Amino acid sequence: MFKMENRIKNKENRNAKGSGLVNFFSTKCFYVVFSIFFSLSANAQCAMCRAALGGDSNVKKAEAVNNGIVYLMVIPYLLVAVIGYLIYRMYQSKKKKAE
Repeated sequence: MFKMENRIKNKENRNAKGSGLVNFFSTKCFYVVFSIFFSLSANAQCAMCRAALGGDSNVKKAEAVNNGIVYLMVIPYLLVAVIGYLIYRMYQSKKKKAE
């Protein structure tokens, strides 16, 4: 008996407080904005790379290192995109078979 009354009270309290979805999105937005503002000052170059590529005489070497970094960065994104597309196609085919 008491359990049912407590459940009803808890449900009323949740409804009175508002949607948990709004709270979820507000905290998510806070973390996104927080990470954007504090990642702007990040310096992502190691001390050895800075020493090896510093100066005006190493412009071609610096461009080559930057191109290598971009190349290495693209491969994981392509893999994730291909896997995501395959999963999407799989769900679409299952949905068509269910209809």
